Amino acid sequence: MADAAEDKAILADLERESKEFDKDAEIDRILKAFRLNAYAILNIQPGLPSTDIIKVYRKKSLLIHPDKTTNPSAPDAFDRLAKAHQLLLDEKQRAQLDEAIADARRLIIREKKWTLDEPTLRLDSFWTGEWQERTKAVLIEEELRRRRQAKAQMQEEGREQRRLDEEMEERKRKEKEKRKWEDTREERIGSWRDFQKKATGGKSETVGASGGGDGGTGEKKKKKKLKVLG
Repeated sequence: MADAAEDKAILADLERESKEFDKDAEIDRILKAFRLNAYAILNIQPGLPSTDIIKVYRKKSLLIHPDKTTNPSAPDAFDRLAKAHQLLLDEKQRAQLDEAIADARRLIIREKKWTLDEPTLRLDSFWTGEWQERTKAVLIEEELRRRRQAKAQMQEEGREQRRLDEEMEERKRKEKEKRKWEDTREERIGSWRDFQKKATGGKSETVGASGGGDGGTGEKKKKKKLKVLG
């Protein structure tokens, strides 16, 4: 009985170790998979129905769930698995990924001058090998193009924002000048009135002085005329 119990305990330990090994291996595989290829992360081929994708995801998520393993990389692997699952259930995102994968396949066929009847195209090893590598290259190129476009858009938005900021500052400056002009209106009016008073007073004195001068000149002319007649 003791030997049987010991054997049972040993078998249980081996089973636990085997499960932990399977978990560690799956976590390692997910982390090594190209993260832009959701099919590679889930380890499935394109074209799989959504119902089957859900089944595969549930099985793998239970295997590597962080609460069921002590592997420190489990949370990261679980997060990548969940994102890959969500992407493949989104019709638009899945269609974009499928297009990239189809492009990679077409490039290989063209380079190797194969026909669509080429037996290699139907092998699992073709998908896990050359096809995935070419898909990786296509996805990287698309990601770089997307980032360049996003950068260009951000730069354009930055220029537009600077333009708007400059217009705002210009409006603020004009409003400030307008308020300053209005605030000093009474002061300007008062200064102008003072100036007019001074200008009017100076003009009267000048006119009076000129009138006296003219009278003297007339008198001299009159005397000179009388002297000639006499």
